[in-house]
Amino acid sequence: MQAVIMAGGKGTRLASITKDVPKPMVDFCGRPLLTYIVENLKENGVDDIILVTGHLGNVIKEFFGSGAEFGVNIRYFNEETPLGTAGALSFIKDMFDDTFFLVFGDLFLNIDFKKFYDFHKSKGADITLFAHPNSHPFDSDVIITDEADRVTGWAYKKDARDFYYKNLVNAGVYVLQKSALPRTVGKQDLEKDIIIPKIESGKIFAYNSSEYVKDIGTPERLRLVETDYKNGVCEKRNLKHRQKCIFLDRDGTINRFVGLVKTKEQMELLPGAAEAIKRINESEYLAVCITNQPVIARGDVTFGELEEINNKMHTLLGNDGAYLNGLYFCPHHPDKGFDGEVKELKIECDCRKPKTGLVKAAAKRFNIDFKNSWFIGDTYMDVMTGINAGTKTVLLKSGAADKNEKYKCAPDFEAQDLAEAVDIILRGEKV
Repeated sequence: MQAVIMAGGKGTRLASITKDVPKPMVDFCGRPLLTYIVENLKENGVDDIILVTGHLGNVIKEFFGSGAEFGVNIRYFNEETPLGTAGALSFIKDMFDDTFFLVFGDLFLNIDFKKFYDFHKSKGADITLFAHPNSHPFDSDVIITDEADRVTGWAYKKDARDFYYKNLVNAGVYVLQKSALPRTVGKQDLEKDIIIPKIESGKIFAYNSSEYVKDIGTPERLRLVETDYKNGVCEKRNLKHRQKCIFLDRDGTINRFVGLVKTKEQMELLPGAAEAIKRINESEYLAVCITNQPVIARGDVTFGELEEINNKMHTLLGNDGAYLNGLYFCPHHPDKGFDGEVKELKIECDCRKPKTGLVKAAAKRFNIDFKNSWFIGDTYMDVMTGINAGTKTVLLKSGAADKNEKYKCAPDFEAQDLAEAVDIILRGEKV
């Protein structure tokens, strides 16, 4: 497989430490940052690399040479004048395979490129963006996607947002089809000139991953990423490794229980919920929400209205620096014969809690290890879901939901609220 690395940045904000080297060659734990990108690509079978250089490009070429020392083949294209984030691609199209990775050289990353590639191919995409939630979506460009992960819109951070949105931002890593590149030659911006104009084609997708991708654009960010690297965080996040997860119920666990939530106005976070989820985000665990939403089958709420409700939750969490790695919901309900019901959704399914269809879907996406994961919820049904999946469980006392005796079972722990439950897990309490 093949990759193009955009390595021409000056690194103005890193000027105090880059000195006589280009930004991708900044020292990272004793080696140039770019070596880690090359190694991560090689580990995934990407051994044909094109380096697009610019400012002090000779430093990069002298260090890497032909790439033989690193077990890869490296070719170069040097921008005599800056061509934007994508202008160089039009000059070197003849060097590309039909499908290739594009990586920006100011990132530290540790990802499973094969899994990323397989997703791209399964969607029949022209361009797939590596995307993830972050702790500051309000200050980031946000990607709008549909239920099939197709990109349908783009919300710039500079624009006022009068809507709720899912926390999903572009990470700066892509899979592209050569045929998706424009014929125009000259200075171009990857997002504005190539990706966004093609959204209407329906061939742009976002791959939502929990893996480690962060830019090192400032001395502060560089130090934080180095700390994560030294602590093994970056490697553990690679999806080739089994992931630990804290599964979370929604109503009564993250947001106030008001019965069935039918409007976005009813979506209100519980006190301390965002801070608790933020602590999960900063730990070795993923945070994934699993929720039954029979309001769809009952005809009370459309899929679009439920998305608005969930997007409000994502927005409120993001405003407090927290995020969910994933959210999975069951729209079904087995009981039939009610006015306004959606008959095709009134079925026995394998995704309605306490069945495990949703947690299995999350496990497939994120390579989750149930044995070392947890399920937190405010009902016996949540606890039973965790037991059925093979996770450890915490029952919340704070939820106002009826503790349905039908599913009564013994949780591993009980906690007053989500904050206490997260305390129990992160303290490493033994079952």
